Amino acid sequence: MIDLPVVWFALIAVLLTGYAVLDGFDLGAGILHFVVSRGARERGLILGSIAPVWDGNEVWLLTAGGALFAAFPLLYATVFSGFYLALVLVLLALIFRAVSLEVRETSASPAWRRGWDVVFSVSSFLVALLLGVAIGNVLAGIPLDAGGVYRGGLLGLLRPFPLLAGLLAVAMFTMQGAAWLALRTDGELRGRSRAAGAAAATAFVALWIVVTVASMSVPALRDLPLGGAAYVAPALVVGASAAFLAASRRGADGAAFLASSLAIAGLLALGALALFPDVLPATDAARSLTVRNAASSDLTLTAMLVIALVGMPLVLAYTIFVYVRFRRARIESYS
Repeated sequence: MIDLPVVWFALIAVLLTGYAVLDGFDLGAGILHFVVSRGARERGLILGSIAPVWDGNEVWLLTAGGALFAAFPLLYATVFSGFYLALVLVLLALIFRAVSLEVRETSASPAWRRGWDVVFSVSSFLVALLLGVAIGNVLAGIPLDAGGVYRGGLLGLLRPFPLLAGLLAVAMFTMQGAAWLALRTDGELRGRSRAAGAAAATAFVALWIVVTVASMSVPALRDLPLGGAAYVAPALVVGASAAFLAASRRGADGAAFLASSLAIAGLLALGALALFPDVLPATDAARSLTVRNAASSDLTLTAMLVIALVGMPLVLAYTIFVYVRFRRARIESYS
């Protein structure tokens, strides 16, 4: 018999991984917007590289949010009420990021375009940082009252471990963005993107080690099950990061992008293993939300699974179509 709550835990993890891999590179491109570019033309080329796909990438986040609402409504209610202000900040950053891409071209004024370039870069950094902080808080556990409500406020979320997780997310997305830019641009911009990717990958591995050490002081993360998958996930992170650096050095940009994507998948798989069977650990373990006590009814989960078996292939088909369609398209500068 299918264990429906576990299946939905895994499906949501897959959706979040898809979002991190796909929207991760355009977040990373935003973070690197002023780092690797030299002038308005190259900033336009960076925007042109993500223009056909960036909004479609966010479908994965929306789908994950919808699945979370239906599969684990108690978790959804707790997170979206307790983390309300933090999630509003994420939403505002996503909105300003989208607006900057759309309105930048409404004026030929260099000051206008540069201003929106700044908005695009800063909002990309904030989205990456805040998402990492949010996941760090989920992994570390939060204080829940007897009614399962978090009342710690925004400042209560800014603890050392979640902040380290936020910096790790920034490094991860920067590495992914650099891999994408090296794959989709050429000339000096490609060379600077490769160099930025090597620096970001080094920072990613260093921060991952720091976060791993810091996790030893987090009660919810001490008892990672030592099954095979618990060894495969960190091995994937290390191996993929090393492969990224090697591929980047020899100019194999497609292999570097694949390696970066695998490193992201390995890191999120490790996070899911550390979290399971909880979906939101509490500092008082008796109040933790688990895949059992936070899940919808079996009838709801079954109906959703049928819908997912129809809907997910459509999302995958759309994603593949867009990337194949624009794979060989020449990058046009926004400027």
